[in-house]
Amino acid sequence: MSQPNTDFLKKLKAQTGAVKRIGKDLSYYDQEAVTQQARIDKLISSGADEHDVRKQREVLDETHQMMPDGKKRLAAAHRDLKDLLDKFLKDATPEAAASDEIVAAQQLLQQTVTA
Repeated sequence: MSQPNTDFLKKLKAQTGAVKRIGKDLSYYDQEAVTQQARIDKLISSGADEHDVRKQREVLDETHQMMPDGKKRLAAAHRDLKDLLDKFLKDATPEAAASDEIVAAQQLLQQTVTA
């Protein structure tokens, strides 16, 4: 492959978008957990009804339940993007490997932490 073709670029864009989207979802869940814990602490300190506190803890538990699945999805999307890039770069010319899309995808892979 000398230059990225249109089919490859479509796949690359879709896979890069998936990694970004799932990463944002996980970031949101982390922020939501912190916000929800603060809400629970405030309810407890203000002497709120135990039912209200229990319901808010259920919301926090639901947020925590979403995190493992999101981490699995991020790891899978990260792996798929890496495989796609590796396959392309194996036969790519230096010019093709330096294209904006390829460089952006490589940077995303480096920035994304998978657990």
